Amino acid sequence: QEQLVESGGGLVQAGGSLRLSCVASGRLFKGNTMGWYRQRSGEQRERVATVTSDGSTNYADSVKGRFTISRDNAENTVYLQMNSLKPEDTAVYYCNGVLSTTLVLHSWGQGTQVTVSS
Repeated sequence: QEQLVESGGGLVQAGGSLRLSCVASGRLFKGNTMGWYRQRSGEQRERVATVTSDGSTNYADSVKGRFTISRDNAENTVYLQMNSLKPEDTAVYYCNGVLSTTLVLHSWGQGTQVTVSS
């Protein structure tokens, strides 16, 4: 059964760091671009970072220079290292396979909550 399982969220003070992990089933992960997305309360989900199967990355302007996306192809895992966190980074974070700018490969997992206190 294909699935996405995110973990690593928590409560952190502004300026702190967190590392999120997402384990994807093989069919979702292998050869696909993977992305991290977030949804703030009352807002639409937005994409924050992507990584291709060969490791090329792309970031939303709001996280550029602070977040780093990476993947372990042997473990079907994608990571999001988040540094210099700000209160506006507070959101539920999700991962998924990327089909296009707006489309994803699979239904959303449960996500992981990140809360940044000021």
